[in-house]
Amino acid sequence: MSLYKAPPPATHVLCVDEMGPVSAKTYPAPRWSPDGFRPRVEADYGRRGKLWTFGAFEPHTGLALTHCAPRRDSHHFTEFMDLVTGYWPDGDLILILDNLSIHRSIDTLLWAVAHPRVRFLFQPTYSPWLNLIEPWWKTLRSLALKGRTFDTDMQIQSAILAATDYWNDRKHPYYWRKAA
Repeated sequence: MSLYKAPPPATHVLCVDEMGPVSAKTYPAPRWSPDGFRPRVEADYGRRGKLWTFGAFEPHTGLALTHCAPRRDSHHFTEFMDLVTGYWPDGDLILILDNLSIHRSIDTLLWAVAHPRVRFLFQPTYSPWLNLIEPWWKTLRSLALKGRTFDTDMQIQSAILAATDYWNDRKHPYYWRKAA
């Protein structure tokens, strides 16, 4: 936990993960109608498109970066990693990752060799709560998706990017509330 709270000097500790697939459909919000009943929502199975969201979150500052892609594969992940190195151009980067196969693919490892200031730190298997981007995904879903209907994946992408900008305008360090 000290790595999250007090990163080494000139180093950014980033939690990296993927959210999705996010489908173009209705995302109901838990609210009540004026007459005191829950509003009825027709079943919407979202067969109008889907996308994956790649994200990087720096718990020490609260800064976040998201990127949407049509698939979760090594090619799109390395594209996202290029965005991460451009978004945090100074200092070393320590990336907290889970053990997903695209994080350990040949393309990703070759990308890491070509970027010596980036180090991967893989979390233990079956321990997603150690990656602090997981609670941030819940916040992003609430900001971008809840109570809205999407007809295309471009609408979802624009909502996710707008929610990320909204978060970054009001960012704050992440404080883990439970004792480790």
